[in-house]
Amino acid sequence: MKSILLGFVSYLIIGSANLYAQQIRLGEDQLQAVGVSMKLDRVKGRKAVRVVKDTLIKEVDEPTFVKIRDIDFSSGTIEVKVLSRLLKHAPDHARGFIGVAFHINDSNSRFESIYLRPTNGRADDQVRRNHAIQYFAYPDFKFQRLRKEAPEQYESYADMELDEWITMRIVVKGGQAKIFLKKNRQPSLVVNDLKLGSNADGAIGLWVDVGTEGYFSNLKVRNK
Repeated sequence: MKSILLGFVSYLIIGSANLYAQQIRLGEDQLQAVGVSMKLDRVKGRKAVRVVKDTLIKEVDEPTFVKIRDIDFSSGTIEVKVLSRLLKHAPDHARGFIGVAFHINDSNSRFESIYLRPTNGRADDQVRRNHAIQYFAYPDFKFQRLRKEAPEQYESYADMELDEWITMRIVVKGGQAKIFLKKNRQPSLVVNDLKLGSNADGAIGLWVDVGTEGYFSNLKVRNK
């Protein structure tokens, strides 16, 4: 079993069960901005990658992520700390969208994602609260279609808010994914039918949507 720990600012550390580790200087050849801007930064005492999606387009749930090269992920665990803020000119429908894309193909035309809407976590509207966490698969199963065809099945509630570090842990096993937040031992969302199938694989991305200033730190990936 191989595990991967990404220390964003300086090194990519690749380890295995025999404790062998190889350190690789992290440069531009490891990170690819797709539909977003990025830079290395520090926020609230953590080194992080800052990812911004500030262009307003009509489409949602698009390939807007920083793609991490040289990591091929199928089943296993993805863990990362995320923090999001709203840009000053964010549209009214912005929610601080931030999350993880996975199973990204080479052309970025296919991937799956689980993301958060932090402003929904403590909204007074219960319907909005129920939409705090979202799964979707690009290009055929964006949130509008999933919400229409299977209401509530691919979304759920969890307590969260803007401008706080939130640990996301996504556990993928075949066609199933579970998302754990913070230190919770029970998943906040369970997806039993990943739309790209049980044998999907591909790269991992740090995903945001419109109006978000997102930060990502301490990414850990373990392939099974």
